[in-house]
Amino acid sequence: MLLLLALAATLVVLLFSRDITRSAHSAADLRRSENRSFAVLANALLGQENNLDQRLAFLLTNGQTLTRPVFAARLTQIAQQLPVLANEAVLIRRPVLSHNVNAVLSQLTEQRVDDYQVLLDTVARSLGLPWTVLNTTALTSRAAQASLVTTSDTWALARRSLVKEPGRARLTADSTSMGAMSLSSQLAILANAPSLALTRGIGIAAVSVSPAPLPAPIGTLILPPVGSVHLGVSVSNAAYVNQVVSLTVIFTPTNALRPRQIQRLVATLGPLQSFAFVPQRLTTSVGEKATLTISISGAPTGPSMSRIRTYHVTMSPSGGG
Repeated sequence: MLLLLALAATLVVLLFSRDITRSAHSAADLRRSENRSFAVLANALLGQENNLDQRLAFLLTNGQTLTRPVFAARLTQIAQQLPVLANEAVLIRRPVLSHNVNAVLSQLTEQRVDDYQVLLDTVARSLGLPWTVLNTTALTSRAAQASLVTTSDTWALARRSLVKEPGRARLTADSTSMGAMSLSSQLAILANAPSLALTRGIGIAAVSVSPAPLPAPIGTLILPPVGSVHLGVSVSNAAYVNQVVSLTVIFTPTNALRPRQIQRLVATLGPLQSFAFVPQRLTTSVGEKATLTISISGAPTGPSMSRIRTYHVTMSPSGGG
């Protein structure tokens, strides 16, 4: 009887040990799978980040050979990658792995995204490029570069966390091209490059008048006998920069009894773009004469352009031309 009890107890122990062993193997298999899956995702994320770091460094090192529009387009393409990195950093937070390595990578990536935003803003601002600010924190470009170095050093330690864990996952290192760059010196080189130089220029491209003027010499407007005149003024921005332009319209009758009419309008013109100003109608009188002056300000005169146009206006008498 005692022998049977001993055999039964031994059998129970063996079955329990087998279940524990199977459970342990299952847990190890699960961890191995999770670690390897994380390594694939993490290395893909790190590869994208390192590619961004190297592309930005290459652009700043060789940007003096590009025109302003091309340089700005490439800078924008790099900026468009940052939200992707931030989103992927959030996705790798779960499940929680050994040494919390995925949370570490997520936090470091989010910090580096902020750092790159500051650097991109600094580059765009230094060259006067049309740009939407990416980061509104008080972080300076010098602090952002220092942060890139610090986060890279932190990751250099954390990325070895899974080497001895199930799956033996090996994780990629961070690139530090931007952290090590002498940014101020490189920006000075870019700012002095002729192809990237900011040369502002604006001009009046065209003036439309309604009702349509009668045939007359250049600089003279002979208009039908109407009580008001409608103007349209097209202004062009000759530079690759956002440009604030102020338009002034002055209508001065030769009859001193009639007051001058003055209108001022302001608009921001996009890079190399035109904008149509539409002033309010000018009040006129049948048979009167006046001087119409249209001028714009905000930047120097562009090549082959003018910022002032002056017209001698004659309103036809009633019933005649």
